[in-house]
Amino acid sequence: MNNINQKKAKIFLTIIMVAAIIAFSGAASAHFQMIMPSDDVISSADEKEIDLQLIFTHPAEASHTMEMGKPAQFGVYHHGKKQDLLDTLEEFTFDGAAAYQTSYQTRGFGDFVFYLEPAPYWEAMDDLYITQYTKVVVNSLGAPSDWDQEIGLKAEIIPLTRPYGLWTGNVFQGIIKKDGKPVPYAEIEVEHLNAESYAGINNAAFEFPTPAHPTQVVKADQNGVFTYGIPQSGWWGFAALLEGDQIEGKDHEIGAVMWIKAHPVD
Repeated sequence: MNNINQKKAKIFLTIIMVAAIIAFSGAASAHFQMIMPSDDVISSADEKEIDLQLIFTHPAEASHTMEMGKPAQFGVYHHGKKQDLLDTLEEFTFDGAAAYQTSYQTRGFGDFVFYLEPAPYWEAMDDLYITQYTKVVVNSLGAPSDWDQEIGLKAEIIPLTRPYGLWTGNVFQGIIKKDGKPVPYAEIEVEHLNAESYAGINNAAFEFPTPAHPTQVVKADQNGVFTYGIPQSGWWGFAALLEGDQIEGKDHEIGAVMWIKAHPVD
């Protein structure tokens, strides 16, 4: 092989290696739409205002935050009624990307189920659109009411475990639904929010033992039911990635996403 061919071969191998690294990085860092409340339980009648942030990011590794467009819908479900909160959202910048935030004044006790349909996000690397339908439940004064109700989102996790007041070591179960029907053998990605990274913006505070650890993966059974044991305190995100209708001739990945918080036993 002459020098010119050797150089061409080296360039080709370099391109292959770079592509593999990029592909590996994308696989290791899962996209997660967040609805992050100031807490999961309001324990006093005086603590009635909840702050919420809507951020599209990689919660475990804090590797990259994606731009959010104006959401299609955002609201809260309480005692069987929906309240539209879309007009309360204010855009702000998180880690150099557009995100949204708001505050909500609770009234009464029970569960407040916040739900979000974000604008479709174009992921150029995968040549597809992503829309992750997301929920989080905030409880007031420990009285349960609506945590297991179906909101009617295109893709949705219906919890079988009460999604607040959880201890580290508890098991969380839910049903994956698409268009109101269970999805057999759906694959669910699970990530723990690196709280220090979230506060400090992309300042990873935990070193993972292998590249397989940041994103955990479980599968639902034939009835669309999944189970996950919570090994650590903090916020945990669950995302079932499903096939949606194409947008402008491009593939469309839709996600059923839910966030829960576990508290340490001691």
